[in-house]
Amino acid sequence: MAKDLGCEVVLVRHAHSTANLKGILAGRDNRVSLSPRGKEEAQQLAEYLSSIEFDAVFSSPLRRCLDTLAPYLSQSKKKVQIREELIEMEYGRWSGKPLSVLAKEDMWKTIQSRPSTVRFPGGESFGEMSLRANQSVLDEAKGHRRILVLSHGDVIKAIAAFHLGSPLDSFQRISIDPASVSIIRLPGSHVITLNSTSHLTRAKRTSTGKRDKFHLGGGQGKL
Repeated sequence: MAKDLGCEVVLVRHAHSTANLKGILAGRDNRVSLSPRGKEEAQQLAEYLSSIEFDAVFSSPLRRCLDTLAPYLSQSKKKVQIREELIEMEYGRWSGKPLSVLAKEDMWKTIQSRPSTVRFPGGESFGEMSLRANQSVLDEAKGHRRILVLSHGDVIKAIAAFHLGSPLDSFQRISIDPASVSIIRLPGSHVITLNSTSHLTRAKRTSTGKRDKFHLGGGQGKL
């Protein structure tokens, strides 16, 4: 019997969105689409992904993830499998509000320092999000050599923190930029690549080069 060599999980955050452009916490708003920069990133991401052989493709059901995948799927003829567990964090009543306004809320400091203790008003906790996202990745990796997973900034940060052996309260130290690629090999939780954007060229240069100071939603907000 052939030895099981495990699975390589390629995690991709959706490309730059209209909410990123406006500095808004999008949450699960399915009206959010890709910004002009994001559309260019999606094309460049497709070129990169087309050079890799995937056994399966999984995605959050939200439009900005599916729009990011569209150029790659049209080239590869792969079928995407929707997984609700990969959906964006439920930010509850914080959803749709400017990050600059939310940063003034008392809970903001706790989100940065002790996110494991936070439940968003009318939403979910970071612990709940981390549990369902990480379980989904572990389940989908079974029986595959390499899978592609499209999700969101905070979700991928939680997945990366888990496999780095880092407590959830430290996950804000991780940045996951739009259209970035992170790679984890299972079993063993070997983090091979984290937040790589080397496949982005012109689209990357159109940004200001300034990093977003609002560490919620993955980073790289209003640029």
